[in-house]
Amino acid sequence: MSRKPKKGYYVRGQFVAEGSELDIELKHELKGTDALHTASRTDLKKESDALQALGEDLLTLRADALAKLSLPEKLSDALAEVRRISDFEGRRRQMQFIGKLMRKLDAGTVEAARTALSEQRSGPAGEARLLHEAEEWRDALIAGDEALDRWMQSHPGTDTQQLRALVRQARKDAKPERPGEALRHGRAYRDIFQLVRAHLRGAAEGDGPDAIDSDADAGDGDGD
Repeated sequence: MSRKPKKGYYVRGQFVAEGSELDIELKHELKGTDALHTASRTDLKKESDALQALGEDLLTLRADALAKLSLPEKLSDALAEVRRISDFEGRRRQMQFIGKLMRKLDAGTVEAARTALSEQRSGPAGEARLLHEAEEWRDALIAGDEALDRWMQSHPGTDTQQLRALVRQARKDAKPERPGEALRHGRAYRDIFQLVRAHLRGAAEGDGPDAIDSDADAGDGDGD
């Protein structure tokens, strides 16, 4: 009576019987490979979705910040086009196209885009810190000459004569006309704030440590 053949399969010329230790080991390896491939596909999908979301976020970026990114022309055109699309389905398809273009960007450009968006989102907090720093410098400059030396070391491009003249005038204005009267703050007090704020902002924006901004004539943060 002939023996019943074992069920199994061949791997590289070797017969592997079903249920054998080798069969179990090979099946575990296969499952591990499948799991690895599945994980890789999942990671790629997450990365793709993240880049498409980043492309959508770029629509909220200020025009000047967007121009600094030097994006490829095709991507810049696609972003401009999606702003003109009001149809939901058309906008969805355009965003998918933007996501495809985003995946072609180099890592440096992607990181620069994320940084630009992060800086824009933290803008109000950053402006508040700048105003507070400008107020501290203004008060210190009026309080004593030591602060003027420190300021000039940090901001050598400042017009020293102009700043000294403003400080002298601010100190003079601050003296009450009669004993017991409250201190007064004249125009020099506000001008010092504006000058200091402009230099601090220029340094923060990387336009040079002593750059003066165009809104230096705007009011200061104290409401004086």
